[in-house]
Amino acid sequence: MTTKPAPMENGAAAGAGGGNRRRGGRWRYAAAGALLVAVLAVAVSSRSFPGTPSSSPGGCGCPAARKYTGMVEDCCCDYETVDSINEEVLHPTLQELVKLPFFRYFKVKLWCDCPFWPDDGMCRLRDCSVCECPDNEFPEPFKKPYNGLSPDSMICQEGKPQAAVDKTLDTKVFKGWVETDNPWTSDDETDNNEMTYVNLQLNPERYTGYTGDSARRIWDSIYKENCPKYPSEELCHEKKALYKLISGLHSSISVHIAYDYLLDESTNLWGQNLPLLYDRVLKYPERVQNLYFTYLFVLRAVTKAADYLEQAEYNTGNPEDDLKTQSLVKQLLYHPKLRSACPKPFDEAKLWQGENGPELKQEIQKQFRNISAIMDCVGCEKCRLWGKLQVLGLGTALKILFSVDGDNNLNQPLQLQRNEVIALFNLLNRLSESVKFVHEKGSSIEEVIKEQSPPTVQKGVPKPKLKLDFV
Repeated sequence: MTTKPAPMENGAAAGAGGGNRRRGGRWRYAAAGALLVAVLAVAVSSRSFPGTPSSSPGGCGCPAARKYTGMVEDCCCDYETVDSINEEVLHPTLQELVKLPFFRYFKVKLWCDCPFWPDDGMCRLRDCSVCECPDNEFPEPFKKPYNGLSPDSMICQEGKPQAAVDKTLDTKVFKGWVETDNPWTSDDETDNNEMTYVNLQLNPERYTGYTGDSARRIWDSIYKENCPKYPSEELCHEKKALYKLISGLHSSISVHIAYDYLLDESTNLWGQNLPLLYDRVLKYPERVQNLYFTYLFVLRAVTKAADYLEQAEYNTGNPEDDLKTQSLVKQLLYHPKLRSACPKPFDEAKLWQGENGPELKQEIQKQFRNISAIMDCVGCEKCRLWGKLQVLGLGTALKILFSVDGDNNLNQPLQLQRNEVIALFNLLNRLSESVKFVHEKGSSIEEVIKEQSPPTVQKGVPKPKLKLDFV
């Protein structure tokens, strides 16, 4: 099966802005495109989905056949099991976890110079930026004992709470975590002077209008220069795994853009862009497969580090929230269904075998560090935030599974920064959301797309092509 590069589009973790260029062309498609999105959304919503009380019925009243079944390639779980444990165990638990104070605030270096080329990206939407709020809007846990956060204190930038940012002044809120760099990522995570705290719940990953040539340059640099072309009979398992991880992450980003999309800028109408989901992900089975692969890879890292994560100190100054965080982490790590149905999501022992194993690991580690550095070239602030978080989360998974200090000393005790754990769990949550959305909507969207496809055209006449994402 031929694998095409994962989708390149506007949005929340890479790509760069075309600004007002091509604006006239954009609006020629807006009315027709918005109508098509609405029609498809109504058509799909009239069906029932897997994950609701019943599966999509077939013509004879039987459940529709699954498109993805059997073992996820290079993993130790099948699609049916992944969808089941995600819906029943992982997704609901992760949704609670990431909203708690410990996992809500992420330390990030937002203002960086691109080490590879001048930053010429522009964001078309105000939602692309991260809002810096006055001191009186910072969450109290980072300044004094937590007394709760009133909804009235979350107003920022023309009353849009989703744009608010937290920049803590107290560096002693989280205790017991080491200050150590991740050998798989490029940022100096110990450089607190250039870091700022961001409230992830107020800065959601979604469509930002960040698109164009600079966007393609980001992904081209990742795939062409740092991520080996796949598939190839000459590629080893390790290089294929790196490609699939990046492709799976890219697919997840595309899912979140389609899930929360600006359908009509004139009325500020947001909703699900189901044609975009199909066009960027569902139309290419390998992209869905790579999404599942990345999900299981990160899940394996979390379960492998279970003892460390269970004993970690989740201290924010609020005993009630901290106890709930500790309880939910243990619930996720040791849930009976997860441990019985998918005890080892991915077998990392199969990699780095043979005489060239250590050298190959250093090569791939360098490539991933370059990918991490490319995040500084993303011109959209909110896109850069989520790009950095998810790449750090993936780098943390690689660190847990394959190294501690970057020198192949696998017998060294595991040490993680608080920020690495925050990134790891937030990444797992984003992947969980993507898997759930694809599982629930995928088959029904594809059926509607096929039903609405134009009839076969005459030979030699090109098929009509709609620009469903309005760019």
